[in-house]
Amino acid sequence: MSDVYAARRARLRDRCYAAGDAAALVSRPANVRYLVGGAPPGAVLLLGPDEDTLLCLPSPMGDVVAERLDDQLRVTVLSSTTGDPAVAAAGVLAPSAAESLAVEEHHLTVARHRAIGSVAPRLRLRDLGCAVEQQRIVKDEEEIGCLRIAAEIADQALGELLESILVGRTERHLALELERRLVDHGAGGPAFPTVVATGPNSGRRGHQPSDRRVEEGDFLSVGLGADYRGYRCLIGRTFVIGTSPSDWQIELYELVFAAQRAGREALVPGAGYRDVDRATRQPLEAAGYAEGLASRTGHGVGLEIDEDPQLAPAAMGKLDACVPVTVGPGVHLPGRGGVRIDDTLVVRPEADGGPELLTITTKELLAL
Repeated sequence: MSDVYAARRARLRDRCYAAGDAAALVSRPANVRYLVGGAPPGAVLLLGPDEDTLLCLPSPMGDVVAERLDDQLRVTVLSSTTGDPAVAAAGVLAPSAAESLAVEEHHLTVARHRAIGSVAPRLRLRDLGCAVEQQRIVKDEEEIGCLRIAAEIADQALGELLESILVGRTERHLALELERRLVDHGAGGPAFPTVVATGPNSGRRGHQPSDRRVEEGDFLSVGLGADYRGYRCLIGRTFVIGTSPSDWQIELYELVFAAQRAGREALVPGAGYRDVDRATRQPLEAAGYAEGLASRTGHGVGLEIDEDPQLAPAAMGKLDACVPVTVGPGVHLPGRGGVRIDDTLVVRPEADGGPELLTITTKELLAL
């Protein structure tokens, strides 16, 4: 993997040189991890004209370089009294001939930005922007492999929960059990706080599990994901508890399922982000649910659970092959409940079989 990380840094360095910057300071943790293989707490990467240096503070847990860091990288562990590694990195660069330094202004606080400028006043600070985030959008097969394993873990955890007794248990209890099962199957932890929503809470985006108990006839909607080696996936499913679904539940489920299928089928290289969103959204709008829909119907995943691209009405850009995204429409009816169906997929050309579905738990409307 060292060659992979070195190649990623070389691409970023070429971009900086083209913009007239001799060095770059990467401080956002996910971006640091992408470029060097790990991100000890507080670590920053100084992409210098001569060598690349990871600067970090001592870890209270022991060896700070215990992660899978690039062995070609220079690692400098600062003393606990040194202060901010980003400021220390600027101090390292100050005596060099470098005239400018690109920084991630969207991650730095104003105070931190000023401190960097104060220790290296000769350096012209320029905004690196989201250069690393843009580089991260297209994944290599190693990254996709990690996402595939994360999806398998999430599928296993969800499948085991569905085989257990659910009536009478609280949303909070079920969420905690799912997160335990993720770890049992090899995840580093949940990719995000697990969502379990029942009855009138079901289908509500971002619902925080409560002490409401599962009852017969409820819709049960679940959203979970696994973190495997830093890569995060998402799966969302909706079921009916204890009895055959009612007519309104079947009708609503079939509508959301049709919308989700339309979005999945739109995932082809060259498709516009907003065109995928439109394909997913259109069946729900046509059925009269336009007002309550979320601002987007999907997004990228990777080292963060919410990355670019954004599948939204105003999103600009087009999909490339090897871009993992979620497609997850939902409808929530206040006081009654609703349906959410989310999958993680990888954009693939038609010649390779079309979009690769990573989360494979059935989307049939099961009565549990």
